[in-house]
Amino acid sequence: MAADGKAPAPELVTHTIEPVFDGRSRVLVLGTMPSPASRAAAFYYGHQQNRFWRVMERLFDLPDRELSENGARRAFLLRERIALWDVLSSCRIVGASDASIADARPNDLTRVLDAAPIEAVFTTGSKAHALYRRFDEELLGMPAIALPSTSAANARMRLPELVERYRVILDYLN
Repeated sequence: MAADGKAPAPELVTHTIEPVFDGRSRVLVLGTMPSPASRAAAFYYGHQQNRFWRVMERLFDLPDRELSENGARRAFLLRERIALWDVLSSCRIVGASDASIADARPNDLTRVLDAAPIEAVFTTGSKAHALYRRFDEELLGMPAIALPSTSAANARMRLPELVERYRVILDYLN
């Protein structure tokens, strides 16, 4: 609630962060829309409490905080053949609340799929999965594998559980 007791109004947000991929990318990992913290950081999963990068560090046996800088994150993704983007190009949203998403418009995922031999699509969180199914699955002919959200709001899953669930990504990279 805002100070005046009213619920905050949804903000129209347009996606401004470029996808990360190249011609070697094998998996595509999709969120919904960058959070305010990610938009401020100008890169994906930019909120300090989001565990995405910690999951990647554990999954790939990297030292803690190895992926703390955007340049290192981008280099890691390209080296490991992971494409990273979001399902949506724009939407109305309150803060980072996926539950508040309205007026959703999809990104053109063929931009990545036409340029890279993507073997699997993964979605991070139930909203990203639902939006991918709504906008992209039939069009692209590629079902997505749903992964849990790495957001701090998903407090019921501890880091080791997230790492174990994300391990399926490795099946498509080896």
